[in-house]
Amino acid sequence: MQQQKKLNRDIIIRKLVEALKSLDYVKALWEGGAAAFNRVDKWSDIDLYILSDKNKINQTLIEVEKVLSSLSPIIHKYKVLESSYPNTSQTFYRLRDSSDYLIIDLVVLTKKSPEKFIDPEIHGDVLFYFNKTTELEPAKINEQDLEIKLEKRLKRLKTKFLMFNCFVQKEINRKNYLEALTLYQRITLLILIEVLRIKYTPFHHDFKIQYISYELPKKMVKKLENLSFISNGKDLQEKYHQATKWIIKLFNL
Repeated sequence: MQQQKKLNRDIIIRKLVEALKSLDYVKALWEGGAAAFNRVDKWSDIDLYILSDKNKINQTLIEVEKVLSSLSPIIHKYKVLESSYPNTSQTFYRLRDSSDYLIIDLVVLTKKSPEKFIDPEIHGDVLFYFNKTTELEPAKINEQDLEIKLEKRLKRLKTKFLMFNCFVQKEINRKNYLEALTLYQRITLLILIEVLRIKYTPFHHDFKIQYISYELPKKMVKKLENLSFISNGKDLQEKYHQATKWIIKLFNL
């Protein structure tokens, strides 16, 4: 019988806090993700953020890995090579003795990092395990600037839809259903989802499908689910028409 894995999120977080809090170059440790939205369940990973001094990102990662290795062998490590955010480092860890779902998603950043991942409108009520600085404050979101940004994004999405959505039909006509399905997912559905997010969850307009089942109206989620599951070429044709019609209505074309 396979031995039950005992290492849980509370142990991992507690040991990291104990080891990192005393380091003078580590200024803060907090958790986001599901914990910040009060949605932790048995499938949740651990989204951790560490604020460290400049030029100490690598040393911080070394200390984190020492702690994790003391709890369990690290069986998988995946480092994001090209971060979208300057002065940040993101690494994922999987431990042998924890659930396969309990991946540690770790972001180490510095005071110079433009994004701190603590704005409540976007990242929820993050949980600080310690914070030794007074400089770590949420940025005040300018809603007028956001509105202008989203208007520009909608115009671009509209142009993208008018230009490229027909690529799906082109491949359906050719009976290239694999290509058509991929284009349907990448063009039609992604445009539809982003437009809906801009309308209903503007602070999460760029989250794509993340949290969508929690944040959009339930009937809308069910409709999107139905449009996403395709059984054959005929079904793809019908759902492509339905999704296209929905987008046309949203854009008032």
